[in-house]
This record gives sequence, structure tokens and C-alpha cells, in this order.
Amino acid sequence: MVLAPPEPYILDLGGARALFGNLTEAPTEIAAFAYLARNGRLLGMRHLQGGQADLVDVPVRQVVADALAFDAVAVVMAHNHPSGDPTPSATDRASTRRLLAALEPIDVRLIDHLVLARRGTASFRALGWL
Repeated sequence: MVLAPPEPYILDLGGARALFGNLTEAPTEIAAFAYLARNGRLLGMRHLQGGQADLVDVPVRQVVADALAFDAVAVVMAHNHPSGDPTPSATDRASTRRLLAALEPIDVRLIDHLVLARRGTASFRALGWL
């Protein structure tokens, strides 16, 4: 008998960190999006690599389209800072606000935006920005 591995669930910050943890070692910024069902089950993911070491564009239209395609009720966004410093930049905050505004009309919740780096992780939710 072959057993399928259990489906991944994102139920808390620790689960999200584990899902996106491999981003910390990437030499350029990568944005990743996890699309979740109501119970936290992972429905799908998308990873996008930026063209520069310290910048990745957040494709708001694509994230909204993916959320609709997966019939997701929530999204968790993460990206890395290859510099090692997890402090969110002004650009990080602005892109998060744009994504939040785009997801709201389709009733999809942006649960968190994580900035992962070798020296730690910043959570927009924990910082009170979401």
C-alpha cells in the first residue's frame, strides 16, 4: 500500500515560515504566494524571481487571478532579502497595500507578508501592518 504524503496546511506563522524557509538562501529576491482553503489547506503556490538582487515586482493581477483560479479564501505572501536583513522596505509596504486592496473586493484575505532573511523573519501581521 502506498500512502500519499499529508496535504500541507498553513495554520500559523511557524507553518508559513516552514513553507517559505528555503527562500532565505536565494541570491536574488524571490516572491512566493501560497493560496489557501478555508481550513488552511495549501491549494497551490507561485514563485516569481525578480530581475535584480534586491527587488521583485508583485504581480497583483496574477495573484488575484491565481486566487480566483484556486478558489482560495486566503493568501500568504513571502519574499526574501538576500542582504540578510529582514526589515521591510517602503517598497515592501507599498506593494503589500496594493495587494491587500486588490484582494479585498474578491473576498480573499491576505493573511501575512513575510520577509525572510538569514538574520530572521519579519511578519507584517506581527508588526500590526495587516
